[in-house]
Amino acid sequence: MRISELLRLVIINLSQNKFKVILTSVGIIVGSATIMMVLAIGTGGKMEVAEQFKNLNAGAIDISYESNAVAFGGNGERGMSGRGGMPGGGIFNGGGMPAINGFFGNWERDKSRTNQEKIVLSTEDMEELAVFVPDISDVTISYTTTTEVEGGALESAGSYTIAGVKNNYMTMSNLSMITGAFLTSDNDENKEKYCVLGYSIAKEIFGSVYAAYDDVIYIDARPYVVSGVLEEMGSVSSGISPDTTIFIPYNTGVKYITGQNINPTITVIADDVNFVDVVIENIKIVLADNYANAEFTISDAGTKMEAASKSNETLQLLLIAMAMIVFLVGGIGIMNVLFVSVKERTNEIGILKAIGCSKRDILLEFLLEACFMSLIGSILGVLIAFGITPVIESFSVRVVLSTQGALLSLAFGVITGTIFGFYPAYKASSLIPVVALNHE
Repeated sequence: MRISELLRLVIINLSQNKFKVILTSVGIIVGSATIMMVLAIGTGGKMEVAEQFKNLNAGAIDISYESNAVAFGGNGERGMSGRGGMPGGGIFNGGGMPAINGFFGNWERDKSRTNQEKIVLSTEDMEELAVFVPDISDVTISYTTTTEVEGGALESAGSYTIAGVKNNYMTMSNLSMITGAFLTSDNDENKEKYCVLGYSIAKEIFGSVYAAYDDVIYIDARPYVVSGVLEEMGSVSSGISPDTTIFIPYNTGVKYITGQNINPTITVIADDVNFVDVVIENIKIVLADNYANAEFTISDAGTKMEAASKSNETLQLLLIAMAMIVFLVGGIGIMNVLFVSVKERTNEIGILKAIGCSKRDILLEFLLEACFMSLIGSILGVLIAFGITPVIESFSVRVVLSTQGALLSLAFGVITGTIFGFYPAYKASSLIPVVALNHE
C-alpha cells in the first residue's frame, strides 16, 4: 500500500472519532504544555538570576557584622576603640589577657569606655584589608539608612533609602550613569552635600531623569545637589537596589545623617574568581587580628550566583520529571485506546490483509494513528501554554516562551505516541487474516 493511501486511511479513521482522539490526547496535551512552560520558566529564571547579579562582580566578597553585642577591649590598644572585642561580652578578650601591671588602676576607666562600644566596621578596616590581603583588585565600604527626603515634584516629604558610599562604589558594582557624574573622593573627604539618584527615584521625585541633574533635594532637611542619575538596573547590588536608592558620600552621611549608628558592609573584589576561598581566609585572618572572637558574615557573589542557579535548575528538573510522568500517563492512555481500537477493527484488519496489505502496512497504519494523535495533543498543548502564559506572569513569574521549547514539546509528544503505539500496532499487524475475518 502506498504511503499516501495509508495517510488517507489514517485521516479518515481519526476524523470519524474526533472526540475519542481529543480524550486520548489529554495526557499528551498536558505533558506538552508542561514541557513548554517548564522550559519557558527555566529560561526566565536564568534570565532573572543573570539580571539580579549583572551588577555584581563574580569575585565580589561582602563582609558585615550583624550583632549589636558589646565589644570589650583587651590590651588597651585596638580593644579600646571598640575593635578587637568579643561579641556578647567578656573581660579578657581582644587576643589575650591585659597586662597585669596597671590593670587594677585602669579597670574602672576601661570598663566605662568599653561597655558602651560595639563592633562597627570602619574605613580603617577597609584600608587594612586593602594593604594586608593579597590578590584583591579593589575594596570599598558602604551602608544604608532611611530618612525623609523633600524637593523636586514631591508634594510632601517621603521616606527613602540613603546609601553612604565611596567613590569607587560605582565601578565595583558595574553601575553606569545616564546623566551627570558619580560621587568623587573630594566629595567624601570634604563631607560635601552631593547625591546621585537611582533611575526610579529620579523619575519619582523630578518626573524625569534629566530634570533631576544639577537640581537640589533636601535630605533630612539639608540641601543636596544632584550630581547625576544612574541608568536603570532593575536588580540588587550588594544588598542595595540602585534604582530606588539615593547615594551620598560616605563621610557626609556619617556627619549629617547617621552619626556612628551604622552597620556598614565592606566589599572586596578578588583578582581571580578561582581563588575567592583563599581571599576569604586571608580576610578572616586580618579581621581576627583586629576583632578577636568576633564572627563576621562573609559571603561572595559567586556562591550566591551558584546557589541561585542551582535552585533554579533543581526546580526545573522537578518540573521536567512531573512532565515526564504526565507524558507516561498520556502514552499509556494512547496504548489502551489503540488496543481497544485493534479489537474493534479486527474485521477491518482481516479485510485489509485479504486484499493484499502486508504486515508492514498494518503496522504503519496503527503507528501513524498513534503519532497523529500525539501530534494533535502536542499542538494543543503548545497553544494552551501560550494561552496560560499571561496567567502565570500575573503571579510575578518570568516566562520566556521560545520556538525551541515548542519544537521540543512537539517532539516529546510524537516520540511518546510512537513508543506507546508500537506494541498495539504490532499486535494488529500480527493478526492472522482468516481469524481476523471470522472475529465477531
